Amino acid sequence: MGFSVALTPFNLLMATCGVFVGILIGALPGIGPPSGVALLLPLTFGMEPTSGIIMLAALYAGTMYGGTITSVLINTPGESASVVTCLDGYQMALQGRAGPALGIAAIGSFIAGTVGVILLMLVSPALAKWSLSFGPPETFALMLLGLTTVTLLTGDNALKGYISMVLGLMLAMVGFDIISGDARYAFGIPEMMDGMDFLPVAIGLFGLGEVLAGAEMATGNAILQGRYGLRDVMPSARDWARSRWAIVRGTVLGFSVGLLPGAGPTVASFLSYTVEKKVSKHPQEFGKGAIEGVAGPESANNSAAIGAMVPMLTLGIPGSATTAIMLGGLMMWGLRPGPMLFEKNPEFVWGLIASQYIANVMLLILSTAFIPLFVRALRIPYTILMPLIIVFCITGAYSLKNNVWDVGQMLVFGVLGYAMKKLGYSPAALVLALVLGPLAERALRQSLIISDAGLGIFFLRPISAVLMVAALAAVAVPVVRAIHAASRRRHAAAGD
Repeated sequence: MGFSVALTPFNLLMATCGVFVGILIGALPGIGPPSGVALLLPLTFGMEPTSGIIMLAALYAGTMYGGTITSVLINTPGESASVVTCLDGYQMALQGRAGPALGIAAIGSFIAGTVGVILLMLVSPALAKWSLSFGPPETFALMLLGLTTVTLLTGDNALKGYISMVLGLMLAMVGFDIISGDARYAFGIPEMMDGMDFLPVAIGLFGLGEVLAGAEMATGNAILQGRYGLRDVMPSARDWARSRWAIVRGTVLGFSVGLLPGAGPTVASFLSYTVEKKVSKHPQEFGKGAIEGVAGPESANNSAAIGAMVPMLTLGIPGSATTAIMLGGLMMWGLRPGPMLFEKNPEFVWGLIASQYIANVMLLILSTAFIPLFVRALRIPYTILMPLIIVFCITGAYSLKNNVWDVGQMLVFGVLGYAMKKLGYSPAALVLALVLGPLAERALRQSLIISDAGLGIFFLRPISAVLMVAALAAVAVPVVRAIHAASRRRHAAAGD
């Protein structure tokens, strides 16, 4: 049934376009997967939801590979998951081996993506069936766990991650109260009665905010010259022998990390690089052009991108910043991700999963055949690229309701996104809270209405109790780490 949906001519076209545009977006520095999905989400409004999500999911897979091209050729990651690829990919390019670096990344991405889709197909129904036992208390505990994992989206500074999350929750409360129907925090402005629209916020934070930050840091890195034909990007037998187990480890590790709400491809790629360096017989070569340092992380980030869709589809919790934007898109189409999605919309779910097999084949073909074209695209000056992206941002925000208010909203959040990036706060955490906030509030209010034990209801039911403990642990661990680090600094100062 899924393949009968995915193999329709229009959906095939959407998968191909998604992969092609995704590679192009990933290859252009400063426009990552969240920005690309946010910018193209308005284009899907006139389509069937299945066709729209197929294009966005294919675009997500394409951007995972596209970032490799800039990492290898100009030592500039196209998106955060490709940062670690710079370490060995660029060194290989300096040694005249940019072709094999790009080739092994394409092959690793294909293998990891295909295995990831098989695991998605096997894991998702079982997880959806288990989550059918969720009532409001379990749902709230799960949403709380998703919100507390923002520290994985924010790097080292947990406090800034939670501040971003709280700001997102505050924005989620704007509009009509879901139980009483009273207006909240609208300040008498009619346009704010409906709440903060997700799309202008996402386009502003990720699209315009990234452009403003990228314009400040734009540099004219020279692209390494070389041959990038099909024969030139094929890895040798020795390259393949050194990379095959790195691809296997990266695939398994990436999918496992992708399942964790909030972790995503960036965490997976860094973990994979660390693992490869530890298990390698020649760790001294890492950072100097070891092909395993490209194959492992590139496989991990593609596998994690597929894995991140499991919690989004089955539990309604995004596994990464990009799937948070896709989740918002699903809700705008009137689809409620969660356990009932598999029961009520099987054509949608299985059409999406089947399309991922097709997207991976497209990714392998396009990423090897069109590398010369993508290399030329890197030569577009940022001074030309930046105004075009701003036009896309304005058009995307306006197309939501044909309303100038949404454009103004997008501009405000664009400036906010730039400030957050400069100050080290997480736009992804804000978007995650904006998407999950209304769902969490509804489940909390429903739980308290049916409860005789107040907040105790969350600890009296087994599943919600386990999830609540995990959420509290997610908050406690960074606090304990911070206290421990401060204690060590005091002891070190006293010793000095």
